[in-house]
Amino acid sequence: MNTERVDTDLIIAGGGLAGATLALALSRLVPELKVTVVEAFPLSPEALPEDYQPSYDSRSTALAWGSRLIFDQLGLWPQLSEHATPIRHIHVSDRGRFGATRLHANEHGQDALGYVADNRWMGLCLMRALLDTRVSWQAPAQVEGMKPVAGGVRVDIRKDGAQKELTARCLVIADGGRSGLREKLGFVARTEAYGQNALIANVSTSDSHQFTAYERFTEAGPMALLPHGSPKRPGHQSALVWTLKDEALAETLSLSDEQKCQKLQERFGWRLGRFTHIGQCHHYPLNLTTIDEPARPGVVLVGNAAHALHPVAGQGFNLALRGLMTLVEQFRRAVDEGISIGELSVLGRYQQLHRQDWQQTVQFSDSLIRIFGQPLAPVAAARDAGLVGLDLLPGAKRWFARKAMGTGGRKPLVGSGGSSFEAEKHDR
Repeated sequence: MNTERVDTDLIIAGGGLAGATLALALSRLVPELKVTVVEAFPLSPEALPEDYQPSYDSRSTALAWGSRLIFDQLGLWPQLSEHATPIRHIHVSDRGRFGATRLHANEHGQDALGYVADNRWMGLCLMRALLDTRVSWQAPAQVEGMKPVAGGVRVDIRKDGAQKELTARCLVIADGGRSGLREKLGFVARTEAYGQNALIANVSTSDSHQFTAYERFTEAGPMALLPHGSPKRPGHQSALVWTLKDEALAETLSLSDEQKCQKLQERFGWRLGRFTHIGQCHHYPLNLTTIDEPARPGVVLVGNAAHALHPVAGQGFNLALRGLMTLVEQFRRAVDEGISIGELSVLGRYQQLHRQDWQQTVQFSDSLIRIFGQPLAPVAAARDAGLVGLDLLPGAKRWFARKAMGTGGRKPLVGSGGSSFEAEKHDR
């Protein structure tokens, strides 16, 4: 490895779910590296709350079965699972049509197809785990710039109103797609607007969800309802992702909670009985964002900074997590071979290995939105046939299940006891 002196081996810009997970994975699997996380919010791993009180309005993330396996590898799943609601069934339907597809975890010999976990709980678990590592934190602070230097990069950081510089072998940008840092560093994002907005809220229904996730496509846009609440008992709370065009969003936000429930009832139907309550609503515009070249010498983009997907298929964080583990794999390989982690050969191999996964995931998510967004009768009839075919044909159903569970494609091979770099395929 390059012996030029640096302040830290790796700087991670962003200490959210992606940045904190990367820091934890490196501490577990590449402990030789000195890692520094720069986070804009005043996080302090040493001042964590003693207990966790779930909030009805807490935001949540869908974790695929493949993501559960990653958190298992990092030793975090026993803690995460305490407040992770299992998805044991998935029901996909097209409003006003007869076609539907159903997936069941027991058909695949598993307890769940995926899980729904509160973002705050996931962050708390990650922070608690990071307490026992050598990862250092700069918070509240922001990365404001970067330039190449001998042996790595010099990163400009603003903290407490003062400017400071840290040298590192590599900078990982993990601060999301709206921070502006990637554009400041000259990365070009390709963004395609869906002309829709995501309305996010938690809802209650008169019937129990029975650990079922619903993907419902309507002429006004797709919606998803994910089981939320207790991980042990089937409850009446679900996490809602509701896509609405600008005018419909403004109209919906102006309604009372009772009127919102009525409108939601009209769109979703009665599979969960009557909608009895809707919590605090959040919303944001939906875009498909990709970066053709997310890696350069000494700097690489991950998570939402590298790609943003439509949320209805629940693929975004799971794709990011697989990318993080592929990056960790390449860092492990670089350390073993004595190569600087910021070398383009290292980051370029990460980009090459992760590219196929994100291209296939983008295609899968994007095609769902576009196919189910077509109102033409022949297309609708083809959708019905496709949904019925997925439900009846074992091979097609297995393919769809692998996509939903995040187990299709290459699995990064890296472990604390050594590493292997042969691509393993899971599409048998």
